[in-house]
Amino acid sequence: MKMVELIATAPMGLEAVVAREVKALGYENVKVENGRVLIKADLAAIPRLNLWLRTADRLLIKMGEFKATSFDHLFEGTKKLDWEQWLTKDGFFHVNGRSWKSQLTSVPACQGIVKKAIIEKLKEKYHEDWFSETGAKFPIEVALQKDIATLTLDTSGIGLHKRGYRRLTATAPIKETLAAALVLLSRWEPHRPFLDPLCGSGTIPIEAALIGRNIAPGLKRSFAAENWPAIPQRIWDKAREEGKDLAKREQKLDILASDQDAEAISLAGYHLRQAGVADGVKLKSQALRDIKISKEYGALITNPPYGERLGEISLVEQLYKEMGELSRQLATWSFFVITSYPGFEGLFGRTSDKNRKLYNGRIETKFYQYLGPLPPRTKKEE
Repeated sequence: MKMVELIATAPMGLEAVVAREVKALGYENVKVENGRVLIKADLAAIPRLNLWLRTADRLLIKMGEFKATSFDHLFEGTKKLDWEQWLTKDGFFHVNGRSWKSQLTSVPACQGIVKKAIIEKLKEKYHEDWFSETGAKFPIEVALQKDIATLTLDTSGIGLHKRGYRRLTATAPIKETLAAALVLLSRWEPHRPFLDPLCGSGTIPIEAALIGRNIAPGLKRSFAAENWPAIPQRIWDKAREEGKDLAKREQKLDILASDQDAEAISLAGYHLRQAGVADGVKLKSQALRDIKISKEYGALITNPPYGERLGEISLVEQLYKEMGELSRQLATWSFFVITSYPGFEGLFGRTSDKNRKLYNGRIETKFYQYLGPLPPRTKKEE
C-alpha cells in the first residue's frame, strides 16, 4: 500500500500525548516537533488516525517542504509537488496560509501563488484550461516559517475536536481534544471512580466515558478525505468497522458529573445522550461544597472558572478553597485541575506534585496534578 507522510497537529504542550496515541495505534515511524507529530505510514493510517486520535487538532498530508524567499520560488516549488495524485479534475480546493519570520509576508499573495501553481500542475495532467471545482473538497495550507514553505492537504476537514455530539454550546466550554488530554494525562482507568464537580456542559466526563469504553471519538462524524478517490472507500469502511468492533460498550463506569447550575446539567445530559454514553455517567445538580463521596482511590478532573471576568475573583477563590477541603476529605483520591489563576496552589492548600503548562484556547494555563496513593493490589494481581 502507498506510503504517505502525515502531520498530526497538536496544541502546544500536548505533542507527546498525541505521539503516544499514534504509537498506541501501531505506528512507530513517529517524530515529535513543536506543535506537530510527523508520521510515516500507509494510506490506511488516514482513516484510522482521523477516527481514533483524541488529542490532535487535525491530520494533514505533508505534500512537500522547500525554501521560498521569493514568489518564483514558491510557485516553482509548489508546482513540482504531486498534486495530481490527490486532487481530482473537478476538485474544489481553497488555500489557507500563514507566515512567520519569513521574507514572504503577504499571506493572501502566497495563497494566490500556491493556487495558481497547483492549477498549472493540473492543466499538465488533465490537458484542460478550466476546472469546474464542483467535486470533493481539498483543504490546502501553505505555512511559511523562517523562509521554509510547508504545503499540506487537510484530511480532517473540520477540526478533530468536533466529535459530533456537542450540538449546543455553554459558557466557556473546554475543547473536546483538551478534555481528552486531561483524562489521558491523569492515567485514570475505568475501574476507578471519576468525578468532575464543575462539569458545565459535560465535555470532560464524556471524553472520560469514551476513553473508558474505548470508543473511537470520530465514529459519529465525517472527514474531508472520505470523498477523495485516492483513498478507496473500502479503507474507510474497514477503519469504521474496526472502531465499532473494538468499542467496549458494556464496560461499567463509575463517573459522576455535577454542577450547581441546573441548566448546565440539563445540557450535559443532552450531550451524554448524543455521545451514546449516558448510561455510564451519573449527573447531579449540586454545589461543590455539598459533595459527599464514600468511594476511594478515584480521580477528580475539572476545568473550573479562572476568574477571567470582572467580579468573579472572590467566587473563584472560594471555589478553589472548597476544592482543597474536598481533597482533604478524599485522601485517597488524585486531583487534576486546569486553571490560569496564578494563586491556585495557595488557595487549594498545598503544592501540586506536578504541573504542566497547557493552552485552553489562547489562555495560558497550568494543569495541577495531585497524585493520591495507588489502590491496594488484589490477590489476582499478586
